[in-house]
Amino acid sequence: MPAPDVAALLAELERAEPDTADAARVAVEWLTGGEALETISQLDVCEFLWYTLPIKVSGDRPTIARALGELLRLGGMGRYAALCDSPLTADILRVYARDGEEAGATAYHQALEETGVLPPNVAELSWSSIMGPEELGAHLACAAALELAIVSGDPVDRGTLTTRWLTSPRPELGGDCWLHRVHGERLNRWVLGRGSARRELAQPFEVRLHAPVPAPAGMHLEPLRWLLALAVKGAPLTERFNLTRALVLDAVDRFGWDAMSTRSVRSEADVPALTTLKEIAVHELGALSRTGRRLELTPAGRTLLDDPEALWSEAAATLLLPARGEHDFEISIRESALMLLVDNGPLPYRELSERVADVVNGEGWRTAEGGQVAPPDLAAPLGELQRRLDALALRADCSWDAPWRLTEAGRSAALAALRARALRPRQYAGMG
Repeated sequence: MPAPDVAALLAELERAEPDTADAARVAVEWLTGGEALETISQLDVCEFLWYTLPIKVSGDRPTIARALGELLRLGGMGRYAALCDSPLTADILRVYARDGEEAGATAYHQALEETGVLPPNVAELSWSSIMGPEELGAHLACAAALELAIVSGDPVDRGTLTTRWLTSPRPELGGDCWLHRVHGERLNRWVLGRGSARRELAQPFEVRLHAPVPAPAGMHLEPLRWLLALAVKGAPLTERFNLTRALVLDAVDRFGWDAMSTRSVRSEADVPALTTLKEIAVHELGALSRTGRRLELTPAGRTLLDDPEALWSEAAATLLLPARGEHDFEISIRESALMLLVDNGPLPYRELSERVADVVNGEGWRTAEGGQVAPPDLAAPLGELQRRLDALALRADCSWDAPWRLTEAGRSAALAALRARALRPRQYAGMG
């Protein structure tokens, strides 16, 4: 059956309902962008009716929606036409008109989720709110696959179908899969970054980070494993909810951590690496929680303890997760430092901070006063990175004044953290 021709449908509609044809023409131009009508999907129609129409299109919006429905019905697309005429569409348009854009967008997102055709986030990929061409292509392809499964009457597990669609070789991609395309696009965007010094530093990593970074052979992340194992039966805490002094002394002896001063260690607060380790385990991995005066393993922590690969990938990623009060500036500093340390070392702190300052200045970062970033401005974020590396036993020498050199596991963890950072979904400000 030949595909419906938009011009012919508009001409037919103009003969039958002249007043409707102009509104339908406006709608179909926005909906298709000049492409053939058979290229549209349910997701396209929903996004036009519930987002584009109320926000970007002027005029009598309910009338435009109904006019689009008439056009689609003439083209044999009754299922999409029914969306245009539905009480749900009328309700969402009323919410926009009555309560404003934010309330309307909330109604739109809820309705879109309930259609079942919106690809969910899966373990392999969290979708961006700002998509490049490859990711947009993957998203639309997954949505079309979900729609087809729903229309066919098959039981639909959205997560399973989305994962299969993302990871299966596609003939239209020359045997590649959508997941590789999206990852390649995100990596390339990350490498290009801002500033020539940053691009020069990141360029060699584009190929190195394309495949997942496996956990190194042998023992690694020993402090984290030690802490999680302690919590299996419940690790005792002091009245201030710190680990007991006996456990602190055991940790210092096991892992060679420096205390804050040369005096004897009296509490957890005297060992910054241990405090950081506990923060990572509790707040970033969700592996531990406090019950009374005991630190206990959560179900997520049990999963990590039983799955070395998962523990490795999630723990490594924490090297570039923001600590409390940190923002993109601090993460850019830590990211640049890791790129410098992967293939260099030992690097004295002064040299590392000077080289990082050159990179972030080239990216356009400035101090609160508007001046260029100097090495002293990097003390807090580099200190945070040092504590995290030491907490996870990824620095060869945990002494505070020792030159920075990563262990073999540390180099792998740095690469894994950089990959997780590069492949993160791109979101609008404020969306996380």
